[in-house]
Amino acid sequence: MELEETLQRMHSGQLYYSSDSTLGVEQGLYLEKLFHYNQLPPSKGAQKQALLKDMFAEIGDDCYIETPFHANWGGKHVYFGHHVYANFNLTLVDDCSIHVGNYVMFAPNVTIATGTHPIHPELRQKQAQYNLPVTIEDNVWIGAGSVILPGVTIGKNSVIGAGSIVTKNIPANVVAVGNPCRILREINEHDLQYYHKDKKIDI
Repeated sequence: MELEETLQRMHSGQLYYSSDSTLGVEQGLYLEKLFHYNQLPPSKGAQKQALLKDMFAEIGDDCYIETPFHANWGGKHVYFGHHVYANFNLTLVDDCSIHVGNYVMFAPNVTIATGTHPIHPELRQKQAQYNLPVTIEDNVWIGAGSVILPGVTIGKNSVIGAGSIVTKNIPANVVAVGNPCRILREINEHDLQYYHKDKKIDI
């Protein structure tokens, strides 16, 4: 299969073979950049920002990703808006597009996967794969240890509780938790008055 055809299949939800050697060359270039990003100390903020702009498909202003940061295409297919913060061990399986809006927060150990495999073992043995894009809209907070599966969209302002496995789309303005992740409640006026149980917002 020609490289151009493989790339087209990668981004259209079609099956392809991830073992294709032509993919490995380009992927390796981005993994080198990712390696250098993870080696830079916190004091090299300007260099880290420059590397992110080089690695990602698009990244806005005032974005910060703690190290270690993992991405199997080094961020090549990732689009970040402005003011995105990712805590330690963000893992992006970015075989196709991951779109993240503005003011999104990722707690530690979050995984976002676009790549997946067919169920039948004969196809998996040949390293057959297909990819489904993920979208996370503005002002979303993803709790620690959560996993976002291929094809999922999370609506603006929503909160995903720690340890959740998000298998289906989550609408805007809700708190959702669990495995599989389900809507717990809507975000409401009470949340403008109290930040934790009976603790009143005083700032």
